[in-house]
Amino acid sequence: MEYVSYGGEHHLPLVMKLVDEELSEPYSIFTYRYFVYLWPNLCFLAFHRGRCVGTVVCKMGDHRGIFRGYIAMLVVVKPFRGKGIATELVTSAIRVMMESGCEEPLRRLQIQSLSPSLLPHLLLRFISSASAATVNPSSPPPMDAAAAATEDSLRRALAEAQSAAESQAAAVRRLKTDGSAASQSEIDAAVESLKALKIEAGAVARRLQAAVSASSGGGSEAFRQAVVNTLERRLFYIPSFKIYRGVAGLYDYGPPGCAVKSNVLAFWRQHFVLEEGMLEVDCPCVTPEVVLKASGHVDKFTDLMVKDEKTGTCYRADHLLKDHCKEKLEKDLTLPAEKAAEMKHVLAVLDDLSSEELGAKIKEYGITAPDTKNPLSDPYPFNLMFQTSIGPSGLLPGYMRPETAQGIFVNFKDLYYYNGNKLPFAAAQIGQAFRNEISPRQGLLRVREFTLAEIEHFVDPEDKAHPKFSDVASLEFLMFPREAQLGGEQARKIILGEAVSKGTVNNETLGYFIGRVYLFLTRLGIDKDRLRFRQHLPNEMAHYAADCWDAEIECSYGWIECVGIADRSAYDLRAHTDKSGVQLVAHEKFSEPREVEKLVITPSKKDLGLAFKASQKMVTEALEAMTEKEALEMKASLESKGEAEFQVCTLGKTVTINKKMVSISMVKKKEHQRVFTPSVIEPSFGIGRIIYCLFEHSFYTRASKAEDEQLNVFRFPPLVAPIKCTVFPLVKIPKFEDVARQIAKSLTAAGISHIIDITGTSIGKRYARTDEIGVPFAVTVDSTSTVTIRERDSKDQIRVGIEEVAAVIKEVTDGQSTWADVMWRFPTHSVTANDDAADQN
Repeated sequence: MEYVSYGGEHHLPLVMKLVDEELSEPYSIFTYRYFVYLWPNLCFLAFHRGRCVGTVVCKMGDHRGIFRGYIAMLVVVKPFRGKGIATELVTSAIRVMMESGCEEPLRRLQIQSLSPSLLPHLLLRFISSASAATVNPSSPPPMDAAAAATEDSLRRALAEAQSAAESQAAAVRRLKTDGSAASQSEIDAAVESLKALKIEAGAVARRLQAAVSASSGGGSEAFRQAVVNTLERRLFYIPSFKIYRGVAGLYDYGPPGCAVKSNVLAFWRQHFVLEEGMLEVDCPCVTPEVVLKASGHVDKFTDLMVKDEKTGTCYRADHLLKDHCKEKLEKDLTLPAEKAAEMKHVLAVLDDLSSEELGAKIKEYGITAPDTKNPLSDPYPFNLMFQTSIGPSGLLPGYMRPETAQGIFVNFKDLYYYNGNKLPFAAAQIGQAFRNEISPRQGLLRVREFTLAEIEHFVDPEDKAHPKFSDVASLEFLMFPREAQLGGEQARKIILGEAVSKGTVNNETLGYFIGRVYLFLTRLGIDKDRLRFRQHLPNEMAHYAADCWDAEIECSYGWIECVGIADRSAYDLRAHTDKSGVQLVAHEKFSEPREVEKLVITPSKKDLGLAFKASQKMVTEALEAMTEKEALEMKASLESKGEAEFQVCTLGKTVTINKKMVSISMVKKKEHQRVFTPSVIEPSFGIGRIIYCLFEHSFYTRASKAEDEQLNVFRFPPLVAPIKCTVFPLVKIPKFEDVARQIAKSLTAAGISHIIDITGTSIGKRYARTDEIGVPFAVTVDSTSTVTIRERDSKDQIRVGIEEVAAVIKEVTDGQSTWADVMWRFPTHSVTANDDAADQN
């Protein structure tokens, strides 16, 4: 290892390369400015076989009458940390600073886990408590002592700095109460040291707050509020029943919101139903209980709830625990690093906690009712379905459906026949779903009534290849496999074809739909860099699922699951087959008969009837539904013992079966076809969640012409924009108004949504109004022969003939051409002084 002092400009690229690799962008920019404009007083570099692997940067100068030195930055690349390089760099720097005459009050800091070789230098306080902790060779140091340390190390550094300040404060008090034993100069020096320690502690606290804010999306709340205020003010959506103070979790879409939703659903139909040849159905929202009993929703569709023990107000238990942990992590800077790590772990495993574990954590952390601070009950399950009764008698219980999928599953037999008894095929449905959320929040992300768009793609479980997989195999996007999650890694870009070939994605059909979902979302306007596909962890997967992925979109609330893509195997069709008695199966005809060995179970209804009376039917059905493994085990038991114990789930008890009651045998027979239960690949889209994330991804602000205010803009792609263009005359005169109406009529004939504005308000204000609802194009009538078309985001304008307006707008909004294409074909329009003046009014 070779250590050299900074040699000027020829060393600058080496330092910058270290900074760029090891630090985040703001620090690399700061370091570059520091070296180019300020130049450090002192810098050492460490080289290993010609490669620069570490650097220390120092400053020296007068501060409050004392010539001081300090370490501004310490960087060692990861593979070389913990090898004493940081110690050598710092020691060399301190030696030179001492030789240069740096002075400090003689005050020792209370610092633990410090390299022994650095201890003497603490007497001169060349190393702050934060930076001293970073050069412990027993653990890899953070990137630098003065910049971006991790949140945990900053919490420890703050605790050390506060401890040092408290010790120094005690020392000052002792000096002051010691009478004549201490001189005034010693007291003054001690007070100065205390002030410096407090300043240092304050600086660490500010860095910790910045780190916490960055990790929790510090500025996201203000951004979200700006988006929501604009959405509600422009009537994209508003709380339902507002004049009666509203109901949590229910929202009304206004005119522009309805238009965006309608456009998203129209594109969904185009992208999936039409392009994939799917069968679309529309099933009732009210569902009989027996259907949801078979699917498992009646017994298992629950969240854990707690109640205020005095008022009875209900809260979702995991939300209370999550809010408590996040608030402590974000606002309590004195929280010990160990406690912070524990709370982060709780947040990571929150979905896996049992009711007992959840209740124990709520009690351990002293969590009370948010509104009253009253004690809370123990968590207990609450079914999220809205219950109702069908018909006036009240004898037929039902529920408002929690998903649309069950309507497709129960219609499988008819859909299979409609499709010519051929697999694979897909059925799709768009419709309302209902979930009685305990404590709905986060706007459109968690509501009690919402729109789902679901696809059930039925496929042979022995052949899940997809003929069109090659169309999406080359797509590369952010994926978050379970191995990366369990290893503490980040999502990374992966080529879809490689993910399938390596088995990361279970099969081609599942991979194909992942690719199609990616294309759908990005074409809507979702930022591809804020979209990832996360694989379910083993503890998230249902026992019957082969593989599951969620399309998660990042917004101000964090990463939000918006689409689930799951290989559910044959679970749903088998469950409804068992409950209804109707065989929901598919057939594969063989070209030639095949001899197969089959299990034959023949219950003796006479003997079962004598033994079980009224329960005979349930026992018979249970015997016939045995798997091959269960049947062979029973056969062996009957042959060896003459009887077997058998669990009948529908009776809820175990019964004894003897040889007379059932015959079990393996027989060879010729088959002309294979009968099987299809597997299902299910992409399920939360339309409201997708739309809200689209709102956030499309929103930005820009300065007005006069630069005296910020104007809101939604950059919706023309595909989903609520209105495709606006038409207004530059000035309010009859001839321009007539031309505007003529253009509006041609746009209507072309099927292009538009609004016409002849109010006479200044052109700038009219542009701003339409930009705020995301209208991509504005037609301005400023003559009787030609008009200008303005594009929203670039604000560029072209001049076209009146008769060409509708064709140009339709061409761009339908995606046949881009705005850049039409700008090549038509003359551009320069904004005149009059337009500028109008824009400022």
